[in-house]
Amino acid sequence: MLSSARCAALPWVCGGHGLAIARILGSSLATMAGGRCSRLPHRWASSLPQLDPSDKSDEECDIDWDNLGFGLTPTDFMYVMRCSVQDGGGFTRGELSRYGNIELSPSSGVLNYGQGLFEGMKAYRRPDRAGYTLFRPEENARRMQSGAERMCMPAPSVEQFVHAVKQTVLANKRWVPPQGKGALYIRPLLIGSGAILGLAPAPEYTFLVYAAPVGTYFKEGLAPINLVIEDGVHRAMPGGTGGVKTITNYAPVLKAQMDAKSKGFSDALYLDAVHKRYLEEVSSCNVFVVKGGVIATPATRGTILPGITRKSVIELATDRGYKVEERLVSVDDLMDADEVFCTGTAVVVAPVSTVTYKGQRYEFKTGPDTVSQELYTTLTSIQMGQAEDKKGWTVAVD
Repeated sequence: MLSSARCAALPWVCGGHGLAIARILGSSLATMAGGRCSRLPHRWASSLPQLDPSDKSDEECDIDWDNLGFGLTPTDFMYVMRCSVQDGGGFTRGELSRYGNIELSPSSGVLNYGQGLFEGMKAYRRPDRAGYTLFRPEENARRMQSGAERMCMPAPSVEQFVHAVKQTVLANKRWVPPQGKGALYIRPLLIGSGAILGLAPAPEYTFLVYAAPVGTYFKEGLAPINLVIEDGVHRAMPGGTGGVKTITNYAPVLKAQMDAKSKGFSDALYLDAVHKRYLEEVSSCNVFVVKGGVIATPATRGTILPGITRKSVIELATDRGYKVEERLVSVDDLMDADEVFCTGTAVVVAPVSTVTYKGQRYEFKTGPDTVSQELYTTLTSIQMGQAEDKKGWTVAVD
């Protein structure tokens, strides 16, 4: 439990769908336990792993940083914040707790109806080791708010979101990889944790942030990847939730992804559900094609997630003199492309070596003298603090 001296109030906002926007003092939800201030209602506080009084933040991690893949390495702390319609419908102050299991009702909204969202972001160690850097966390916060509106959920304010992420990074600072060895992957979750039997929004919600040190996403590391076009399974459809980062978008693609990997491919590339000829996304990242000096990427029209790395790459490419088109990109456009690459928080900028469609394999340019390599270097230099951030994208965590 954190000390009462750190129980400072934070502003909060709550989404639409009949949830009133109001300001609630943290003291109205606080309970007293052994003379200490708890910033969570008593019914929730008991379900959280309690803080260990020993501080391990300066201890070294027993990790082989040179062989760090993209897997779950449990860290020390997570940040938790709750809200209840009964208590006013908005998020109040959260707190750090030990990383561990949480308690959920079998009838919780997230387990029964998939009412949940997540975000993905990274913290990098600065070159001088004097702190850490986040990349555009406000964009993640706003995307979560947009998704929450679609999923009938309240959401943390931008300030609450960024504060929670910063606290999670600082509490797990010993897990941030050395410069150039990877990053601390941060996973904010927003779930309908309250019990509900009939189909309706949950009565209570949990915002939780945890973290894990990661290296490269694909098993190929920084090497080019190989994709296969999946024309029998569709990731999203018009009018659905493909444009928000809901948890329900990801499990449906697992079978196609596993099938692709079993055949030696890195991942599957999905087509639109109507015409079945326009590119949409890879399982967890956006896709770009390059022809001459023109870069094209599928437009986000409700079925494609508006990636933050995607948005950043478009701006950087435009700054560097490339013409960037957000439009329908057909399979024929892909076949005729010089280069293909993917973007995302996890993959960053990943060059594509081959794409297979209906048994035909198409090869694309990769290597040092490519658009994807130029954009990868430009982007990661900003993210890791190796180049001046003229756009104000990075946020310091000290």
